[in-house]
Amino acid sequence: MKQDSAPSSGLNRAKPYQLVLFPLNNGATNVYYVLILSYVATFGSAVLGLAIAFASIMVTAMRVLDAVTDPIIGALMDKTNGKFGKFRPFMVSGSVIMAASVICLYVLTPFVPTNMMWLRYVLFVVFYAIWAIGYACQTSVTRAAQSVLTNDPKQRPLFTVFNTVGSLLGMGVIQFLGPILAGDGMLGDYNQTWFAVMTPIGIVVSVVLTILAIIGIWEKDQPKYFGITGEKTEKVKISEYWEIIKHNNPIQRLMVAGAGCKLALSIATNMTVLIMLYGCMMGNYDNLYLPMMILGYVFAVPFFLLTVRTAQKKGQKASLVRYVGVALVCYVGVLVLLLLWRQGDPAFNFSIYEGTLFGPDFRISINLYTVLFILFFGIGYGAYYATADMPIPMVADCADYETYRSGKFIPGVMGTLFALVDKLVSSLSATVVGLAVSFIGLDVLPTKSTPYVPGMNIVVIVLFCIIPMAAWLATLIAMRKYTLTGERMRQIQAVNSARKEAVAKGMSLEEAMRTITDETVPK
Repeated sequence: MKQDSAPSSGLNRAKPYQLVLFPLNNGATNVYYVLILSYVATFGSAVLGLAIAFASIMVTAMRVLDAVTDPIIGALMDKTNGKFGKFRPFMVSGSVIMAASVICLYVLTPFVPTNMMWLRYVLFVVFYAIWAIGYACQTSVTRAAQSVLTNDPKQRPLFTVFNTVGSLLGMGVIQFLGPILAGDGMLGDYNQTWFAVMTPIGIVVSVVLTILAIIGIWEKDQPKYFGITGEKTEKVKISEYWEIIKHNNPIQRLMVAGAGCKLALSIATNMTVLIMLYGCMMGNYDNLYLPMMILGYVFAVPFFLLTVRTAQKKGQKASLVRYVGVALVCYVGVLVLLLLWRQGDPAFNFSIYEGTLFGPDFRISINLYTVLFILFFGIGYGAYYATADMPIPMVADCADYETYRSGKFIPGVMGTLFALVDKLVSSLSATVVGLAVSFIGLDVLPTKSTPYVPGMNIVVIVLFCIIPMAAWLATLIAMRKYTLTGERMRQIQAVNSARKEAVAKGMSLEEAMRTITDETVPK
C-alpha cells in the first residue's frame, strides 16, 4: 500500500500509518461528543440547578450557532493554504478552544454562588457556545481532509474501521470510565466532583489523539494534493452553498443518510435512555450497563470486517444499505421484547448476574428474555454501530464528485455541509430525550438512583427503538438513488486525474473540464 509519488498521474494512496493515525481526529472530537453531548444536560440540571427544559433545549438551540459558524469555517478552510497547510491549523485551534471552554464550563462554573443563578445561566450559554466553535473547527477537518488523504476506492472504506478504533479510544474512555467513577464509593452519581475529574481526563485523551492525527495528515496537507489546480485556493462565497447543494445530488442524499445514522446512534446510546432502561426499568444499572456495552462492541467487530469487505467489492453505498437493513430487522425483535416487559416480572427483565462482579456472592443469573435480547440487540447494535460513521468517508466521494462536476476543490465546504446536519441531529437527541422525560413528570433527568415511574417504559420504547428504526428507514430511502457506487467513483477519479495532468501541462481548467469527460477517458 504505497503512496504514489506523483498523484496527478494516478490514484493518490495513503501510507498505512496515515490511514491509521488521521482518523484519530474523529476520536479526539468524540471525547467531547460524549463528555458534552451526553452529559451537559445532566450537568446543567443536576450540578448547576438549571431548569431541565432549558438545559436540554440549549444543546439543540446552540446548533443555530453552527448554522453560521460551520459554513464560515468551511469557506475559511478552502481558502487556507499557508505554511502549516490547509487542515492542521483548524485541528490545533479547535482542540485548544474545546479544552479551555470545557474547563471553564465543567470546573469553574459550579463555583458561581447559587444566589447568582442568572450568572450560571449566562456562563452555561457562553462557554457552551465557545466550545461549539472549537468543535466545528476540528470536526470539519475529519470530513474535509479525507479528500487529500486518499482517493483510492479500496482504501477509503478502511477509514471507517480506523475511525471507529479512534472513536473507541476517545469515546470508550469516557463511556467506560464515567459510569465506574460514578459508582457508589467512588466520585458519586454524576455530581460536581465527577465532572471536575472527568474533564482533565477527557482533555488529555483528546489532545493525544489530536497530535497523532496531525502526524497522520502532515505529508498530505500540501497543495499538490489539493484538487485539480493544486496551488490555487477556492473562493466560494457562503451564498453559493445553496447552489452547491442544489446541483450535488449525492451530498443531498448523504446528508439525509448521515442524519439518520447519527440520530439512531445518538438517541439509542444517550446516557439518560440507558439509565432508564437498565436502571429504572430493569433495576440493575451497575450490573447491566457495562456488560451490555461490551457485548455491543463484541458484536460490532465482525460487522466492521463485513462492511469493509462489502465496500471494497461493491462500494460504500452497498455496504451502508446492507447493514443498516440488518439493524432495522433486528430492532423489530428488540421492540417486541420491550413491549413484552412487565414491571416486577422476573421473566421479562434482564438478568445477567447477581452480586458483586467476581465477588464471593457472584453468580450467573440469565433467563430466556435476556438471551433473546442479547441476540437481537447484539446483532442490531453491531450492524448499526459499524455503519454509524460510514457516511463520513462517503463525504470525500461527494467532494471528489463536486470537483468532477464543477472543477472546484472545496472539501471544507462539503465537509461542513455534512457536519452541520450531523451536529444538528446529534444535538437534537438531547432535546428529544429531555422533553420525553418531562412528559412523564420528572423535574430532573433520571440517574441510576431514580425509581421507575409510570410511562417510563413507553418513553424508552420510543427513544431506544422507534426513533432509531425510523431514522434507519430514512437512510435506506435516501440511498436508493445515491449514484456514487464503487464503479462510478473509479470513473470519476480517472476523469479528475486526467484533468489534473492536463492542467499541470498548461491547459486551462475551463478547457480541461470541457474536453476531458467520461467519453474521452477509458473506463
